[in-house]
Amino acid sequence: MIAQLLLGLSILIVLHELGHFLTARAFGIKVEKFYLFFDAWGFKLFSVKYKDVEYGIGWLPLGGYVKIAGMIDESMDTEAMAQPMQPWEFRSKPAWQRLIVMLGGVTVNVILGIFIFWMLTFKYGETYLPNSEVKYGISPGIVGKQIGLQAGDKILKINDKPLVKFNDVRSSDVLLGNSSLTILRDGQEKNIQIPADILNSIADNGVNEFVELRLKSTVDSVAPKSPAANAGIQKGDELVAINGLPTVFYDQIKEVLKANKNKQVQVSVVRNAETLIIPITISKEGTLGFYPNQRDFKYETQKFGFIEALPQGASQAWGSLTDNAKGLTKVVKGEVKANKAFSGPVEIARKLYGGTWDWVKFWSITGLLSMALALMNLLPIPALDGGHAVFLIVEMIKGKPLSDKFMEKAQIVGFVLLATLMVFVLGNDIFKAFTK
Repeated sequence: MIAQLLLGLSILIVLHELGHFLTARAFGIKVEKFYLFFDAWGFKLFSVKYKDVEYGIGWLPLGGYVKIAGMIDESMDTEAMAQPMQPWEFRSKPAWQRLIVMLGGVTVNVILGIFIFWMLTFKYGETYLPNSEVKYGISPGIVGKQIGLQAGDKILKINDKPLVKFNDVRSSDVLLGNSSLTILRDGQEKNIQIPADILNSIADNGVNEFVELRLKSTVDSVAPKSPAANAGIQKGDELVAINGLPTVFYDQIKEVLKANKNKQVQVSVVRNAETLIIPITISKEGTLGFYPNQRDFKYETQKFGFIEALPQGASQAWGSLTDNAKGLTKVVKGEVKANKAFSGPVEIARKLYGGTWDWVKFWSITGLLSMALALMNLLPIPALDGGHAVFLIVEMIKGKPLSDKFMEKAQIVGFVLLATLMVFVLGNDIFKAFTK
């Protein structure tokens, strides 16, 4: 988990800062430092000087930076700024060149995100479950039940558009709220409204508690040393009843197990056309320890050629950026709570990367984070790339630069805002880790 987080962040940070570095050097601007992670208070893990640039690794893994000569940044090097302007300094260059330098990091993040999704699409294609293959309807979790969904419902449309790929039930078109689902229940079509603040419930309970595919109670595999394994449950067994209650579907089993935690139950099992009654003691978590069979459903994979995959990958990357922007807008509007919406490195490691190394998942998440990093850096906050870009645009409109004193004060305000946000996000991460 930690290794994936550090590798993912290192790739994103180095390439982001490389965007600033290369554009600065292209315009003849001197770069004094290039650091992965922050060397706060002068402490660093490694450094080497090459061609007048200090390359290093700091100890604080909350970002990185390039120190560009003649630029008012987080280093607050006011002494250097008080010296006469030099032709190789950032401040001596035209505003349009400085704007390109400031947007270099964001540009690289966007290119990286598109490239990752392009390559994943080319290599693996797109695998999805056709909605026509959803034989038994859905199994709603806590969040799904809150909005009125029931087990066995079949989703026909999202926002009045026919649902072709079942995977789209968890798309941003649904989960960002203010949307609708057309379902088929007992032979009748009904509309279910998705509230604007549904992300709050999903953040509390997890996306699996929204909607899942409804599965039969046929055993696919059994976890070692689990109650099911200890009782002799085998692959292919059908668990048709528990304590006389019908459990044809997996969601029915879960409901009965929740009500019988740490208790012994009588499980009716159909094995080779013979019905067996097997006593099993449920775990204290309310589980048996088996995985249901999903092989009744025929998944489809759409393959793309090298060139065909590019627009598909670009669409996925752009979609993730716009989804994040919409989510941020919901926070500003007060529809989603900030402590539900924002995640820091701890939550990214726990919930996104996880403890199992899977290269496809790793690159998918890194691609998503690259687009999220691009959006975050575009925010018009002093000390971020977006804040610098806004000041440069104002300078281009006015025809003269903003004063150094104003820029210094703006940097301080921006730094305080970012530090406050960082403390909030890390504190929120730690709180979630200890309370869930």
